[in-house]
Amino acid sequence: MRAAVVRTFGGPEAVEIVDVELPEPGARQVRIKVTASALNPVDAGVRSGIFGGAGRQIGLGWDVAGTVDAVGPAAAWSAGEEVVALAHGVAAPLGAHAEYVVVDTDAVALAPASVDAVHAATLPLNALTAVQALDLLDLAPGDSLLVTGGAGAVGGYAVEIAARRGVKVAALSRAQDEEFVRSLGATRLVDGAGGADGFGGAGGFDAVLDAAVLGSEALAFVRDGGAYAGVIPQAQPAPERGVRTTAVEVASDGVRLAELVRAVDAGELTLRVAGTYALDDASKAHARLAEGGLRGRLVIVP
Repeated sequence: MRAAVVRTFGGPEAVEIVDVELPEPGARQVRIKVTASALNPVDAGVRSGIFGGAGRQIGLGWDVAGTVDAVGPAAAWSAGEEVVALAHGVAAPLGAHAEYVVVDTDAVALAPASVDAVHAATLPLNALTAVQALDLLDLAPGDSLLVTGGAGAVGGYAVEIAARRGVKVAALSRAQDEEFVRSLGATRLVDGAGGADGFGGAGGFDAVLDAAVLGSEALAFVRDGGAYAGVIPQAQPAPERGVRTTAVEVASDGVRLAELVRAVDAGELTLRVAGTYALDDASKAHARLAEGGLRGRLVIVP
């Protein structure tokens, strides 16, 4: 099969399409024929060497939507089922930007029935990151939350999920995104200049989910004794004013992913595709990601 990998770190030109042997599923694993796989900022980080692994082949791609192709012993899936999954890892030799990928059976959920595979491929990594970060914040209905990067992929899911839980959500985003973030459930847009008006001013939020990776700057929006959750593992700012700080380390979770799929089919989560690229054009997709300004995810279609 063909797969997108990096063997030397660098810019988009470092992405290579290589021929590799078809991976075989082991015990409690399934092989998925990939229909679509989103391109995420973490892939750019892997490509540029942020996560290490020099001297090895490293696969790209975490999200997968496709069809179960083969199953290993004790795998609770059947060939032919349409599924989504999170192929977790920053240093594996193969990822989901490939024609086939092997994942653990408990990372898999049935695909949404209401959207195509290209849209479904934007769900696993970003939505699981959002919901697992919200779990860390442990907010109750009526609590106030600021989501930085509220119009982005992780941030958008976080706004929708939190609003469904009864949390009062504001989004830190650009003014031109106000209509969009309100459509997701945000009751207020914060532009970063005027303070968190409507929620007691700057420092008035019970918590912040920092999808925009502002770090210590985002703490200014949290009340004393509140909570902060970042999206880069172990990179949260130091606690201050009694604010509890933590960061999500996203984990594969087929049960939670199935819940998110049901939310998609119920019309409660918004899936956004910024464009599609063939696997052979993966380096072009990386170059477009580097340009910025995207709303939604680019998707690799083998």
